[in-house]
Parts: sequence; C-alpha cells; structure tokens
Amino acid sequence: MTHETVKVAAVQAAPVAFNLAKSLSKVVEFTAEAANAGSDLIVFPEAFLSAYPWRYAFDATIGAREPRGRKWFAKYHDAAVSIPSPEFDVLSSTARKYKVYLQVGIVEKEGGTLYCTSILIGRDGALLYRHRKARRWIALIPTAAERLVWGRGSGDGLAVADTEVGKVGGLICWENYMPAARLALYQKGIEIYLAPNADDLPSWIASMQHIAKEGRCFVISVNQFCKVSDFPVDYPPFTPEHHDRKADGSVWVPDDILSHGGSCVVGPLGTFLAEPVWDKEEIVYATLTMTDLTEARMDFDPVGSYSRPDIFSMQVNTKPGTNVSFSAQ
Repeated sequence: MTHETVKVAAVQAAPVAFNLAKSLSKVVEFTAEAANAGSDLIVFPEAFLSAYPWRYAFDATIGAREPRGRKWFAKYHDAAVSIPSPEFDVLSSTARKYKVYLQVGIVEKEGGTLYCTSILIGRDGALLYRHRKARRWIALIPTAAERLVWGRGSGDGLAVADTEVGKVGGLICWENYMPAARLALYQKGIEIYLAPNADDLPSWIASMQHIAKEGRCFVISVNQFCKVSDFPVDYPPFTPEHHDRKADGSVWVPDDILSHGGSCVVGPLGTFLAEPVWDKEEIVYATLTMTDLTEARMDFDPVGSYSRPDIFSMQVNTKPGTNVSFSAQ
C-alpha cells in the first residue's frame, strides 16, 4: 500500500570526477544523511558516478581523433559502473542498510560502450529498473555531443516501478522534452517522476512545473552543483593551454561554477513543494502528500478523462535494443 506521505531528498552535489571510489563514498555519505533525516526516496543527479564530462568531447572532431582524447575516454570508462559489479553492490547494500529507495545517475559500461543511466534500487537492495539515456532498459537518446560518448537507449526501459511509496519512474535531462516518452510514463500511472539532469537554465524549471501539472504527478528535479575544482587538475578543458575559455574569454579557475544546480520538487498542480536551490551544495527535502494526486486529477487526467483515444494513438516498441541474438535451433 502506498504511504499517505513520502519524504523525498534531492541531492544537489558533485562527484569527485573520474574517481569512482571517492564518488561512491559521497553517495554513501549523502544517503546516510538523508536517511537519518527521515527520507524514503533519495535522488542523485545525472552521471553522478562518476562525472558529467563538462565541456569535453574527448578531442574528437569531424574526421579526426586525438590520442589524448582516447586516453581520457579510457579514464572515463574506468570510472564507470558495470551491472553487476562490486561498485553496484555498494549502492545496493547502501539502500538496504538505510532502508531507502535510492536513485543514482551513473555512467554505465557494458563492453566498450558507455551509457548515461538512471537506476532505482529498492529498500531491499534489489534493482527495480535501469533507465539508459542510451540503449536498452529505458533511455532513449543522448543530447548533442553526448552522442559521441554515450550509446542510445530503447523502449524496454520505459519503466515505472510500483513501490510502497508510489509508482516511480522518470527520464534523464532533455529526454523530458520528448512528449511521447512522457506520455508513455503517464500511461503507466507514474506518480513520482524523477528528472536527474544537467540543465541549470531557468527555462528548465518551467519545464519541470509543466510536466508536473501535465502529468498530475510529483516531479523531483535534481542537478549537480559543480565547480572546476571537482575535476582533476589535468582535465584538458580547464588547463591554461587548452583552447576552451569562459564566455568572457578568460581561462578557467578552480572556483568557477560549471553547474549552478536548481534542484527542486514540484507538486501535481505545478506548484513548488521545495523551491529551486542555486549556487550551493544542499540536500533538498520535500514531503509528498499522496492524496494530492487524486485531487489534482479531478479536472485533468492526461491518459483518462482528458485523453481522446478515438483520435490519438501511440505505439511503444519495448523490444530490447540487442544487436545479436543466439538461438539453439
């Protein structure tokens, strides 16, 4: 049975970029803090394990690749998470130890390909879903230059987990601008919509309010608060000799902010339960009153009273995105 109220926590922080062990330790520390504050569901930003590679396409240009970029891609691969793996076991045991639902944005590796993935782990440590912003198990498509670094997802990952705190699912960053993907989640009855992202523009906040009001669901938007100092000192874009510069043409310095945050929680009528937080590390808390969902749907239900299946229809291909299959025949 769904709880009458659910306390949620959005962790606005940065990982130790390209360092999986230290970033895992931060997940454990923030989870412990949020759990001790009474949180039922704890949500981390996109690519928290172990970096959103700000301002770097790994030295790839049209028609050319550079050795330095390949070396940094290998470092990025080394700092990614496999499922299963000892690193995933740390996440699983953390959720189990603190008896929380834990959503973490990871860079997932399978073979030689990386995926931007959101995983939801249950109170018992079991993997409830894996949403890839790139290939199978959800995730649909990375944005812009991300497509060079991350693979693509497929429809079998458009998942909504039916948990004791509600029906939980979501999309990653600009996937949230895909109306068909949102509609698929609404049809699955999503109640707590998770939106890990890397967008700190004010217009993003308006989108989160729109989705909450459109879907008549709670939305948890969580972004990193990240500085240059969160990256290795030799990370190419931020070294003095690199061509990358700030908007004013000056070189990057350690205290420069890369992502200002803006994490927030929105109720099913589009109003804030927790206002956006900017320019600091913080755990953003909110208490969700689940009866608000029913009240909000009195006058609008996107897949019920306000839908027109006699006019509009949509088909979702949930086939796994596997290139090669083997048969005993």
